[in-house]
Amino acid sequence: MKAKSARFLFGFNDRKGFLLQLVIYTLLLCIGFVYLYQMLYMFITSMKSLADLLDSAIRWIPSAFYTENYEQAFSVMNIRKSLFGSFLIAMIPTIFQVAVASLVGYGFARFNFPLKKVLFGLMLFSFIIPPQILMMPTYRLFSELGLTGSLNAFWIPAALGQGINSTIFILIFYQFFKQTPKSLYEAAEVDGAGQLVSFFRIAIPMAVPAFIVSFLFSFVWYWNETYLTTLYLTSKSTDITTILLQLQQFEQNYEAMYPVTENSPNKINEGIKMAGTVISVLPLLIIYFFLQRYFVESVDRTGITGE
Repeated sequence: MKAKSARFLFGFNDRKGFLLQLVIYTLLLCIGFVYLYQMLYMFITSMKSLADLLDSAIRWIPSAFYTENYEQAFSVMNIRKSLFGSFLIAMIPTIFQVAVASLVGYGFARFNFPLKKVLFGLMLFSFIIPPQILMMPTYRLFSELGLTGSLNAFWIPAALGQGINSTIFILIFYQFFKQTPKSLYEAAEVDGAGQLVSFFRIAIPMAVPAFIVSFLFSFVWYWNETYLTTLYLTSKSTDITTILLQLQQFEQNYEAMYPVTENSPNKINEGIKMAGTVISVLPLLIIYFFLQRYFVESVDRTGITGE
């Protein structure tokens, strides 16, 4: 009886005991609550009317689902234009960045050439330099080249291997292609395949997890980038805007669209602000919801942690 109890509580061989499982699931629940609490609070607050916000008795369950906050937030954020601009700024540079990073990583992994170690070291050193130091010189260069005020300030650097955190993606592809058996490429060369054929027929199909991880990380980083977007786009008059730029200017735009007068119900409140915040994070949540299985599998196969 004691042996059975000990096995149940502490486990045996590779089987986890009840106490260890209890600790693991308790930690997972606590961590999950910490991450989900903010989302639940934002969503519930965004569904509250002004009367519910002022009623101290109502905390988690609104008296009624109030959708006018979202209607006002949609109009204030100019959602169609800002959503289209966010996808442009996130999608186009991401495509160029992933394509170039895969080529550079493949070159470093497959070929030996003069000054290879020096160039690889310089690439790593460029990642160590804080981006704030290079921000003003880069802006001055882009201004002289006429890149500011348009999407060119994002996709051209990405196409030249200088996108947001490009070094990380080059290292991801370098690590992945380095692990690919050389015998596959040698067999392809015996059959008469050139380097481009080997890259497209062997390297790319085997590096699908690396492409998925790089694409998702790059897309999220470009989507969430606000400082560079403000610096490059708002420095000159342009029609391009993003959801996060509209969120930064939410209160100002709301007051301009819904002027506040004496005894006016149009004064901005926390529910309207939270509705704008939920709208800004909703596209990324939808993308992750559909791609989470591929994302987790790709992270596991590429050996990436954190971020």
